[in-house]
Amino acid sequence: MTIPPQSLVRVEFLTRVVRKESLHLISTDKRLFDDGFTLEQIEKLDATPDVAERVEAFVGRFGRLQDTLGDKLLPLLLSLLGEKVSSVIDNLDRAERLGFINSTDDWMAMRNLRNQMVHEYVEDPSILHCALLSGHDFVPLLTASADKMLDEIERRMT
Repeated sequence: MTIPPQSLVRVEFLTRVVRKESLHLISTDKRLFDDGFTLEQIEKLDATPDVAERVEAFVGRFGRLQDTLGDKLLPLLLSLLGEKVSSVIDNLDRAERLGFINSTDDWMAMRNLRNQMVHEYVEDPSILHCALLSGHDFVPLLTASADKMLDEIERRMT
């Protein structure tokens, strides 16, 4: 794959960003979930600012990595591979076919989950707790997708 000079800067930038976002998400995930994460902790977020900040960081980093991958890196990668860039769902279907993501359905579930974590944040502790636990379960899939896309870019740039 020959990357045009105008795209090379963007590829290099997104590669750096995705690496950082993945590391930050993994770190926050570890700090939030390694000692267990209970509904009681969600119910006491107002009284525990350190936990509230970790929850906020997790939600933000989860959503940011997913957005960067799905809305920026994936379309650029598909374009560089000579694939047609289209709607998000079509791009995800191509990404699944090319092995960059495990499943379009899983990706859409992560996207819906992210929205649920953001919108249910204040209203319903049990929904937020379930959404955060599901997000935690998706972190390995999300970071593995990032790794696969970055590996493909690196492989093709050398």
